[in-house]
Amino acid sequence: MPWPGTLTEKSIADILSWLHGWDNSQLVVALAAANAAISLNNQLLTKAEPVTCHRPFDIPANLAVFAHFAEQLHGADVAIIGRYPGIEYFDKQFSYTCIERTPQGRDLPDAAANYILPQADWVFITASSLTNKTLPHLLWLARNATVVLMGPSMPWLAEWADFGVDYLAGVQVEDPALLHTIISQGGGTKIFDAAAPYRVIKL
Repeated sequence: MPWPGTLTEKSIADILSWLHGWDNSQLVVALAAANAAISLNNQLLTKAEPVTCHRPFDIPANLAVFAHFAEQLHGADVAIIGRYPGIEYFDKQFSYTCIERTPQGRDLPDAAANYILPQADWVFITASSLTNKTLPHLLWLARNATVVLMGPSMPWLAEWADFGVDYLAGVQVEDPALLHTIISQGGGTKIFDAAAPYRVIKL
């Protein structure tokens, strides 16, 4: 990568132009820059409901969104794009199919989305599908389902409704110093506990 150490010299417009490219590292940085701008004084984010229902049950915070929707998912055909560590916690509450780029265990590979999503009642899509540019196809496949776009890289935009998204489930940074510490020490699901907890809103 030729650009490390040079980002502070670039305008946000220069960085956002990377969203049109195919370099995954540049796309991740560009999406982060876009989210920083979008989240500033964002009324949609302010209106979103903090997700706290997982706390009394000691459900890991990275699974808070699934705890939030669990009652609605009982008896439904649920598809989850992306692997969420510990998702097995919900095995007895609702049935689901995980579709993952690098499948493990019961996960199905990417190609399964073409067959699973058109039949699903609910589809949870990781916002990392923005950077690997699979999101447009996934939304088309899930056009008959209730769609939740989720994850820390999810842009808080009401316009997602125009593309078939029903709910946004993203994060709000509550403790920047703690978030920086967690990321500098390896990151992972700990960010969802207090540093950047989930919020949900219906579009």
